[in-house]
Amino acid sequence: MMDQLIIRHLGRQDYQPVWHAMQDFTDKRDAETRDELWIVEHHPVFTQGQAGKAEHILAPGAIPVVQVDRGGQVTYHGPGQLVIYFLLDIRRLKMGVRQLVNSIENTIIDMLADDHIVASARRDAPGVYVEGNKVCSLGLRIRRGCSFHGLALNVNMDMEPFARINPCGLTGIKMVQTAELGGPQTFAQAAEKVVDHFIKRIGYQHIQNETGLAKDYVKAS
Repeated sequence: MMDQLIIRHLGRQDYQPVWHAMQDFTDKRDAETRDELWIVEHHPVFTQGQAGKAEHILAPGAIPVVQVDRGGQVTYHGPGQLVIYFLLDIRRLKMGVRQLVNSIENTIIDMLADDHIVASARRDAPGVYVEGNKVCSLGLRIRRGCSFHGLALNVNMDMEPFARINPCGLTGIKMVQTAELGGPQTFAQAAEKVVDHFIKRIGYQHIQNETGLAKDYVKAS
């Protein structure tokens, strides 16, 4: 199972049903369950991680705020942002949490390098940065040796809602997007490139693409 991956394309979805499906998938999976990546765009929502502080939500307005079980502080999801959820058995992959974080960050760094964009990670604040500005946020949860939640890459979106929060609990940070940096211009372009880089980095050999929200965990046949 270590080299098998399902890529699930969910389209545009409300946040909470996908979050609860991730929890359900992780609770029900077993040693035979294949790893999955869920590719999704969300309707506008602020999500507040377990370490989140209320003072970092400045003026949410009509955009809902959802308290969630990932690490990190508050962030924004909306149309034009690529969200990838990593439903991986990291124990089976013989990978620690820090190694997974590094792998996701380096996936984004390598993808941006394809377009000659120099990006880097910060040990003190997970995510990916270009000239000190944040282009990709990262928050994970590990349960029973398996990961869920994931990354949010700003591609081509309305950036105004980020001004209503301190993104990821950081003050004075500017959020940027790939379309303005000379990187991927569309959600589809970004999704394809990020997935390809991640597959190569981890070494998955057998890839299966599916559409729609998972109703249950998927076992290898």
